[in-house]
Amino acid sequence: MTAPTRAAQTPPDAPAEAVSRAALLAGAGSGAITLLAVRLQPWLGLGTGFPIRVGAIAAGMMLVALTGFRDHHPFARVGAANIVTGVRALILALLAAIAFEPVALGPLRWSIVAAAAVGASLDLADGWLARRSKLTSAFGARFDMEVDALLILVLSVLVWRNGLSGPWVLASGLMRYAFVAAALVLPWMNRPLLPSRRRQAICVVQIVALIAALAPVTPAPAAFALAAGSLALLTWSFAVDVAWLISQRRA
Repeated sequence: MTAPTRAAQTPPDAPAEAVSRAALLAGAGSGAITLLAVRLQPWLGLGTGFPIRVGAIAAGMMLVALTGFRDHHPFARVGAANIVTGVRALILALLAAIAFEPVALGPLRWSIVAAAAVGASLDLADGWLARRSKLTSAFGARFDMEVDALLILVLSVLVWRNGLSGPWVLASGLMRYAFVAAALVLPWMNRPLLPSRRRQAICVVQIVALIAALAPVTPAPAAFALAAGSLALLTWSFAVDVAWLISQRRA
């Protein structure tokens, strides 16, 4: 069987009006989250550079997202699902800026948990909205996945910075990027993986476990166990996928 042509694999570009609307929404969202960071900075006792970091992270994510939107969203509307995922990305910009704040993060743990919980809860809505509006696209699926991956990375940094685990917890967030990097060197790892409920469920478990570990009411030993247990599950899931890729290569 011959491989499909590039034209068959590549969806049409997004209409120019949709790209313009997406750019306007991305700019407005980045500006709004930066203004919110300005208001939060003194209230949370963060450094003066906090709003700048939030704005830079948000703008960077939106620029990358717009590139994917232009190339892989063949609809005239932006879609409610992509707007929800964009809101999740903006919340993530706040968390990422906090994760690298050069101050003690202990007093901020409830604020971190609240923001992360809101972002994670919105993940329940974007896929449903995309299917309901019949605006599912390669861009929407990738945007959602990348926000999830970055959220896990940021949460793992926050768990480590709060002294709830050793630096090994960073593997929770870095494992996916190591997988992508390995695929650049080993072409057989570029084969598309089959859809998997296991993969989706473990992603949810990973996010919930790291948020629970950060909750001030969680005892330190329990936080350690949550981080370690969820990392073990994630490692097993990646091992299953790699084993499948190896079997396909041999076949």
